Amino acid sequence: MRALTHVQRLMAGAAATGLLAGGAALGMAGTASASAPAAAPAAVAGQHSDHGGHHWNKGHWEKRWVKGHWEKKWSDHRSWHYAHWDHWGNWHHGYWDHGYTWTYVPDHWDWYWSDGYWG
Repeated sequence: MRALTHVQRLMAGAAATGLLAGGAALGMAGTASASAPAAAPAAVAGQHSDHGGHHWNKGHWEKRWVKGHWEKKWSDHRSWHYAHWDHWGNWHHGYWDHGYTWTYVPDHWDWYWSDGYWG
């Protein structure tokens, strides 16, 4: 019996809250429709003018400083590799070689494409 009383009170409270919230919403709707029409577009424009604080940055070319580094580059000329003993005592024969070689590229400015993004 006590549980039934609690359920009835809970249902009555929920209904009263719903009626109050519905009445308040209707009251606000009536006020909004009665007010000047210029107030509504200003509120909407204020909410969406900056897309929530973000703006679009277009893609563009920008110059960046690149530190010196080693790059593997294609070499057209043939180079002679001398025969030598390695650290483990193995003999390596000399040979002619062409193809990719490691080349040091000094510090320099370079252009990079920066994609557009929301910032």
